[in-house]
Amino acid sequence: MNNSVTKYLTLATVGVLSFASGAFMIRRFESVPLTVGIVQEAEKIIGQSFTPAQADSMLNMLEGFNNSYDALHKLNMPNSIVPALTFNPVPVGFANPDAKSGFKQDKTADTKLPADKSEMAFYTIRQLADLIKTKQISSVELTQFFIDRLKKYNPKLQFAITITEERALKKAAEADAEIKAGRYKGVLHGIPFGVKDLLAQKDYKTTFGSNAYKDQQLNVDATVVSKLEAAGGILIVKTTLGELAMGDVWFGGKTKNPWDITRGSSGSSAGSASAVSAGCLPYAIGSETLGSIVSPSTECGDTGLRPSFGRVSKYGAMALSWSMDKLGPIARSVEDAAIVFNTIQGPDDKDLSTIAAPFNYDGSVKSLKGYKIGYVKADFDRAYYGTGANKRAIPNHATDSATLAKLKDLGAELVPIDYPQMPIGAMTFILDAEAGAAFQELVLNHKDDLLVQQHKNAWPNIFRASQFISAAEYIQANRARTLLIQAWYEKLKGLDLYITPSSSTNLSMTNLTGNPCVVLPNGFNQRGRPMSITFMGQLFGEGKMLQAAKVYQDATDFHKKHPNLN
Repeated sequence: MNNSVTKYLTLATVGVLSFASGAFMIRRFESVPLTVGIVQEAEKIIGQSFTPAQADSMLNMLEGFNNSYDALHKLNMPNSIVPALTFNPVPVGFANPDAKSGFKQDKTADTKLPADKSEMAFYTIRQLADLIKTKQISSVELTQFFIDRLKKYNPKLQFAITITEERALKKAAEADAEIKAGRYKGVLHGIPFGVKDLLAQKDYKTTFGSNAYKDQQLNVDATVVSKLEAAGGILIVKTTLGELAMGDVWFGGKTKNPWDITRGSSGSSAGSASAVSAGCLPYAIGSETLGSIVSPSTECGDTGLRPSFGRVSKYGAMALSWSMDKLGPIARSVEDAAIVFNTIQGPDDKDLSTIAAPFNYDGSVKSLKGYKIGYVKADFDRAYYGTGANKRAIPNHATDSATLAKLKDLGAELVPIDYPQMPIGAMTFILDAEAGAAFQELVLNHKDDLLVQQHKNAWPNIFRASQFISAAEYIQANRARTLLIQAWYEKLKGLDLYITPSSSTNLSMTNLTGNPCVVLPNGFNQRGRPMSITFMGQLFGEGKMLQAAKVYQDATDFHKKHPNLN
């Protein structure tokens, strides 16, 4: 390759691809004109072919694009600025699964304060709420109890970035005064919780788990935080996340799985999942773009709810992918997740991507009779992965088959389904493109070098490579996404929900379509680590999905088992 062509290839490609590019590159070579040779080399990256005459005709326009990019870079837009285009996951012909809203909790036996208070570590929200409502324990005492556990186990598990002790105890005292005065707000009143440290609370730093932002303090309260505190919740910790919402490695170390501390807790909601599993939080808020609630909940044996896209406001949360980010609870049980979701869901004027939809949940349902539940037959039939010498048995195959049998015993009608015949994995670069825009400033200012992980599949390389995704191909992928949303909607017609084992195809597809899911433990492998099953809902079908998952969970005891932290 000609040396001058090689030297200026990056600059030319920036122009050809019509995307928000690396301004530092443009500024470095801004005096060098684009040439036909540069454009022809750039064609190799974008998969196009132009004649020399066509390339020559583009040069003036490409130079104009570069000038436009440079002008936009100078705006220095923060992560909080959203695009003017808003993703809508609603397919043609869609009707909300729930005709109206309603929320009914299951009846529970009266809870008594245990003689050994350490047992409270694994109590559900409902049990802890009974203790507070009946004044067997104060919110201050309960808050201090969980703060002490956070401090005790954080050195081993590394799940906390900021413990908000002073503010939390003050809020707990206020909750006690309200309850004493007869102003009990409901089941979350006085109950401690944590949030993934990509959600802002104006009194504390919001680090995104990253060296590049570890001193950042945002002067806003995330809507989710505000809603939980308005319900009387006590924020006691901002939990770890894999740096910029990938994995379980952050600027302070690697968050561990309480079931096996030789393993990470997975990510990116690493700290939220680990702390709940360890009995250091009754519940916590996580986020998911492509598996970040499902994966750590599976690893740590929690119950994790990923709501439909648009159900929960993202105001005050770090943006990674504006069309795929979702916030949801990681909890001890399905009903706990439903309680938290009921509090945080709903439209928000501060987040134009939120969508109003009814949520109707009845926790008193005890049977699956009348439920039509789909199951992805190929995923359940797959007993092995790999071929030849690399062929290996899938360890949870028998467990997943037992889950199907249990659902049938509980009265469900099981219906086999299959995935649409579409290139689902090929659409996931939508996330890369949006992430590359969300964190372009790191590339422009060489701050991507500050990130902890620097391997080929880590964020720095993804952010850099994403600058070469063309606007045209990004739009084409989103058009294909429209076809996928419609195709999946048609396949799910007539079903209340469907279930699937852990599956990369399902995870990628449903994060693109915006469908909700709840993941919960359904057994343990030979090494004693939790395994999980995923209940998937119709779009905005959280009500039926959570009801069915609760019926299954109530008929098993996997969620009642806890790691031995000693």
